[in-house]
Amino acid sequence: MAVEIKIGDRVAWVNLLKQDGNILEVEVDGKKYEVDLMHTADGTFSILESGHSYDIELVPSGAPKKYTAYTLYETYDVEVIDAEARYLQNRNANGTAAAESKITSPMPGKVVKVLVSEGDPVQKGETVLIISAMKMESEYKAPKDGIVKKVFVKADDTVDSNQVLIELE
Repeated sequence: MAVEIKIGDRVAWVNLLKQDGNILEVEVDGKKYEVDLMHTADGTFSILESGHSYDIELVPSGAPKKYTAYTLYETYDVEVIDAEARYLQNRNANGTAAAESKITSPMPGKVVKVLVSEGDPVQKGETVLIISAMKMESEYKAPKDGIVKKVFVKADDTVDSNQVLIELE
C-alpha cells in the first residue's frame, strides 16, 4: 500500500513492493530502490542503499504519525499520511470536506447508509451518510445549512479516496 510522506516541504509517495527480512524493495515517486533496513538497538534506523549508508533517528513529535528525523547533518519534520491518518484528519473535521458545499471520502470504504435525498434540506452538523472503512463506521455531516443538490452514492457502493459523496446548494 502506498503512503504519502511529507518531509519538510517535500511530499513523496512511497510504496513497499516486496520484503525479504531486512531487504526491502520500495518505490519512491515511481522510482524503485532496493534497501537493507535495520532498526538498531539504540532506536535508530540503519539504511544501506547502492553502497551508501544512512543512519536516521525518528523521534515522535507528539501528534500521531508525525516525527522529527535526525540524520548526521540535518533535522527534518516528517509526517506519514496513510489511510489511517486521512481517516483521523476527516474524523477531527467531523466528516466534512474543506469545500463548504461538498462532502468527500478521505479514504476508500463502503457506504453503509445514505440518510438524505436530493432536494432535502439539511442543517450544519446533521449526519447525511455513514461509511464503513478500516472496520469502523464514520458519520459524515453537513458542513453548512443547505439543500442536497446531488447524492453521488447509494448504500453498498464502494468509494475511493477524495470521491465526492454529496453536494449541497
